[in-house]
Amino acid sequence: MTTAMQDLIDSAPPAHPVAKDMADLAELIRTLRDVESMQDTRIRLGGNLFDVVITGGGAEGRAVATMMDEVQGGCGPVIAGPEGGWLYWLVPPGSSSEWERHTHAVCIGAPHTITLPALKHSEPPGPYWLRPSASDRLVPTRALRGFLAQFRPEPTPHASLAAYLRFNTP
Repeated sequence: MTTAMQDLIDSAPPAHPVAKDMADLAELIRTLRDVESMQDTRIRLGGNLFDVVITGGGAEGRAVATMMDEVQGGCGPVIAGPEGGWLYWLVPPGSSSEWERHTHAVCIGAPHTITLPALKHSEPPGPYWLRPSASDRLVPTRALRGFLAQFRPEPTPHASLAAYLRFNTP
């Protein structure tokens, strides 16, 4: 390398680290591009995106989704996991830190991840959108908590989630 080139390199100001929120934005854009291109996509919870409330599914869980449809004019995004009968409600980021213990639900956020089904995936096999993701809303936790207490979807996720997290926490 020439001396002039080395002088140029040495005189350059220090690199500025990428702002955390910009890194989150870049990750979100890549993720949404993958979901839109019809691929299942693994995404980190928390940050500026969303947390997840996990509940039992079945008739009671679907009744909660129907009630949320009425409250929200169309329920926010909900993923159905047919293997375990779970519903995954996408709620505002930070909800997991404010979530009080609930007999029929668990709320998780960072550092955990979730796989979002492709947007076109609206029925089994595999996880699918019970209520599709819309860019303008998430599921509000206050209304969700009330309906979960009223309808009490089973099975409760506590024991299954605790066992899973014990062996799969990053």
